[in-house]
Amino acid sequence: MTASDNTTASDNTTASGSTASERTAASATSPGDALDWAGRPVLVTGGAGFIGSHLVEQLVAAGAEVTVLDIFTSGSRDNLAAVAESITLRETDIRDLDWAEYLTAHPVDVIFHLAANAYVPPSVEQPAMDCELNFTSTFRLLEALRVLEWPGRLVFASSAAVYGNSVRIPIREDDPTVPISPYGVGKLAAERYLAVFADLYGLNLASVRFFSAFGPRQRKQVVFDLLAKLDRDHERLFIHGDGTQVRDFLYVADAARSAMIVAANAPLRGEAYNVGAGHEYTIDHLAKSLCAITGSAPEFDYSGTNRPGDPEKLVVDISKLRAIGYRPSVEFDQGLADTVAWYESLTGARWR
Repeated sequence: MTASDNTTASDNTTASGSTASERTAASATSPGDALDWAGRPVLVTGGAGFIGSHLVEQLVAAGAEVTVLDIFTSGSRDNLAAVAESITLRETDIRDLDWAEYLTAHPVDVIFHLAANAYVPPSVEQPAMDCELNFTSTFRLLEALRVLEWPGRLVFASSAAVYGNSVRIPIREDDPTVPISPYGVGKLAAERYLAVFADLYGLNLASVRFFSAFGPRQRKQVVFDLLAKLDRDHERLFIHGDGTQVRDFLYVADAARSAMIVAANAPLRGEAYNVGAGHEYTIDHLAKSLCAITGSAPEFDYSGTNRPGDPEKLVVDISKLRAIGYRPSVEFDQGLADTVAWYESLTGARWR
């Protein structure tokens, strides 16, 4: 294990910024929240990553004292440039961490556990790696919390991938969970342990199942991939499948805010919450929206088949999350516009 405390700001603040995220961060807490974040010690694993860095920004805006553990495999110090002077950043591999020792030396009230392999394709190619990162590391953390009889609150970042191909639309939390990728299996196994540990040992735990998150700082997945393809080739846009695949696209600032709402307002008895925007869009609609924003007019080239492990439809019922105070605040088109603006600042892209 390596560990170093850093509060170094990056010069690349433009590429790491995001307009809608900043607006949403201002409403990270509301009068109905049961938890006062001001001065509260909070740990975010994977906090330099895509969703994690937006969560850290919102926690800092709410007054929390934030520590981030990350090894920058998929995350970046640049992602935390805006709050670098306000957090403790430790380059620490949680696979090597003695959690009981660490939490005794560095006590916290709330843990957001986001450190993980965050994508389906690597789990298909390297299932052992995915199991170690997404399940085994989570179990080791839970076991330390059990031994310590930890009184704090933990929110685990799970995924819509636990459902596999849904049996009905929209998907509810009590629908069958039949994952079709190692990534989904690892997330579901961790969720099950959270539920059992909450029940048997009285730990305060919950999972959030993110659906198709997108936004600034995401350098993979469908929105970024389509922008990168448009950037490379203005004449032809390759799309996996036939374009009819359906997703509930969740803007990243809303994803981050949902985790805070669950930590503050949920009963934390091992339950899981769907997190989405509550609207469904086809991949074809997404591609056309991005073309409209960028002023591009390529010919669409469909592969006709989905990538292994990708379900046809992921549309979510968020009524359970709404019941504890969550409301999506960033509209789909505004989120796309902000993502395009971030991509342009990052790459210097010109669309025509």
